[in-house]
Amino acid sequence: MIENQKKYMLSEEGLTLEQKVGQFFMPAVFINDTEEEVQEMERLIKEYHVGSICFFHSRASAATNFEGKKKIVHNEKSYERLLELIDRYQKAASVPLLVAIDAEWGLAMRIENTAQYPYAITLGALNNGNDLIHQVGEAIGNDCKLSGIQWNLAPVVDINNNPENPVIGYRSFGDDKNRVFQKAQAFINGMARSGTLNSIKHFPGHGDTATDSHLGLPVIDKSMEELMENELYPFKKLIESGVDSVMVGHLLLPRLDTDNPSTTSVKIISGLLRKQLGFNGVVISDALNMHAVSKKFPVKGSLEQAAFDAGMDVLCFSEHVKEGMDKILSHSSKKRIQESFERVWSLKQKVFSVQNQSNQPYPSVHSKLNREIAEQSISELYGDAPMVAKIKSSDFLNVSVSMGKANSFSEQISSQLGIKMVDLDNALTSNSHNIVLSLFPPTIKPKNQFGIDQNTLDSIHRLIKEKNTLIYLFGNPYVLDILQLKESSNVVLVYQDFEEFQQVAFEHFCGKIKAQGKLPIQLKTFQP
Repeated sequence: MIENQKKYMLSEEGLTLEQKVGQFFMPAVFINDTEEEVQEMERLIKEYHVGSICFFHSRASAATNFEGKKKIVHNEKSYERLLELIDRYQKAASVPLLVAIDAEWGLAMRIENTAQYPYAITLGALNNGNDLIHQVGEAIGNDCKLSGIQWNLAPVVDINNNPENPVIGYRSFGDDKNRVFQKAQAFINGMARSGTLNSIKHFPGHGDTATDSHLGLPVIDKSMEELMENELYPFKKLIESGVDSVMVGHLLLPRLDTDNPSTTSVKIISGLLRKQLGFNGVVISDALNMHAVSKKFPVKGSLEQAAFDAGMDVLCFSEHVKEGMDKILSHSSKKRIQESFERVWSLKQKVFSVQNQSNQPYPSVHSKLNREIAEQSISELYGDAPMVAKIKSSDFLNVSVSMGKANSFSEQISSQLGIKMVDLDNALTSNSHNIVLSLFPPTIKPKNQFGIDQNTLDSIHRLIKEKNTLIYLFGNPYVLDILQLKESSNVVLVYQDFEEFQQVAFEHFCGKIKAQGKLPIQLKTFQP
């Protein structure tokens, strides 16, 4: 048994008030940190009795660097490094740490060379696929638990009803409140089976925004009635069925609180979440270094104090642990500190209990599971279905726009059907009018046109305008909004570029698999 899987003894006896306050802090830790930075974190954990840590890949990829100004260095041994650091940080702690991570689609969200599962938007395309989502939640939970992580800060239960949303999008199960609730419930139940803690986010709902809260403060100008009808619905239903924690996003809701973002709003945390919705579990903040709130509190520790005063229990990505502790100790009552401590302590008791400390290896299921999800999620958006049959039966052009990604879909069309791959330039100058275009956007995030350069995008626009084009999209469906599609355009949404999804796409192209999925969001392209 490796060190980070050792059994822990948990005792509240003898803890000082300072040690209890330390339990509220969750600083960020990074796989690619230097030895000096690791030692500094060990010191912080020891001296300030830090209660939890949250793993990120590197400082270059963390929250406020979302805009991508710093180069991200890949680490082929990320997983081994994760195990090493968890062991070191646990050894530095006098009270066992809760180790957290954002593993919305698996450890691969933060850690290279680990199992990756489909994005929430792909799971959202499943019809009657809650059993598969349950299996995904369990598998991700098992991966977390085996590595020594007890707390997966997932799932996202935001209803993504704004196509302009720059940060939620593919991380949401969709734009229908009932489907979001049901799919999130299946995911949570799966994680619970593995013994992994959950956190539903981003309360009170980050879906209907056009601002990235990593960089600015989104404003949601809706009444309580409107929020209860839609944004708050999944939170309310999931709280009623039981969740471990709720993550509060950085949002301004002026009709609920004109002065304070949700992170520091007594009205939203203590009033709406605690009293009105009846949530008695742990409330955790979204990353406190995010510019939506961090720039509004220039005095070190003042943001941590304001969030705690509003009703927060765990301060995620706190960059000012010492100053935050000092302010909470000097401004908060013992009663208020004890209330949050008891909630955090109950989570620790839950995961460090003897009954929940089995860390037996389990068979890898991710490839088989990904294949099943691919089969049931692939979706057709046909504006001219007869044209699809015409294209397939013709001497069409097999056009690959893979932009550095492996395109086994087009390769199989070439090797098995004898239709060689061509690029966009050849397609545009060809006399052939029938095109099968396989498109692999470089990034899943919408920034900079999903990473598609303008020349390539212009060529795709021309192809769609001038030719009969059948598109297989291996990526975020919101890409369709920038392709200048026609009403008669035909698209097959594959959602992921995993090998299993590409194989299913080829089988669908050959007529061996029927599309069963349903696009879970409304695109601007197809709005009346």
